[in-house]
Amino acid sequence: MSSDKPVALITGGARGIGLGIAKSLASDGYSLALNGVRSADQVADVLTAFRDAGTEVVYCQGDVSSGSDRASIVQKVKDKFSRMDVLINNAGITSPGRKDLLEADEESFDRVVSVNLKGPYFLTQLAANFMIDLLGASLETEPCIVNVSSISAEFVSTNRGDYCLTKAATGMATKLWATRLADFGIRVYEIQPGIIRSDMTSGVMEKYDRMFEDGLALEKRWGEPEDIGRAVATLVRGDIPYATGQVLYLDGGMRIQRL
Repeated sequence: MSSDKPVALITGGARGIGLGIAKSLASDGYSLALNGVRSADQVADVLTAFRDAGTEVVYCQGDVSSGSDRASIVQKVKDKFSRMDVLINNAGITSPGRKDLLEADEESFDRVVSVNLKGPYFLTQLAANFMIDLLGASLETEPCIVNVSSISAEFVSTNRGDYCLTKAATGMATKLWATRLADFGIRVYEIQPGIIRSDMTSGVMEKYDRMFEDGLALEKRWGEPEDIGRAVATLVRGDIPYATGQVLYLDGGMRIQRL
């Protein structure tokens, strides 16, 4: 028997932006499958908080860059809920060592590409085929996939070239999947966050504090994981209709060029 509630799989869902998304979808009545590389013991407090609030949640430990881990993640969702209505491709890593383009190494490049691009690409393949099977079984569902990329898809950081490339490629992946899945009624979107307060940005807080004060964005504040969560929930609910394949920019106005 399938769960009577819709189910969302969120990669990197136990902290940072992923946790912000998880909280918003839980508020909308979703059951959660949270993925991460940490052990279940290390995320126990997060899982307990959701369960205490009445949200059914399962933790799917695994590295999205690994084919066997991706298969295990999806299988755990099937075993627990027998359905998947939403996939949020959020897990990602920054460029190890943040090396300049003239000094970057292939090992770091391959790792970033594997986690940020290859992993979501093939996880989407697995999830989409599962969603299609559920639609064929006449399950009442409105499936949706959201790719979380970054303002670094368009803003250059010469000490994070591999990261920028993967985020730019995520935009094409969104278009590809939106096109391929449109006939099945599976909506696909991209969220492009700006500077968000998270584990990934914890080491550059002072830098961005100064940049915000100097006018980096129109809104002179950090973005919060909850900002991204509310936006993702809006897309998942279908509150912005007729928009599959589109990008939603959440950057406080950073992309607006000013004189």
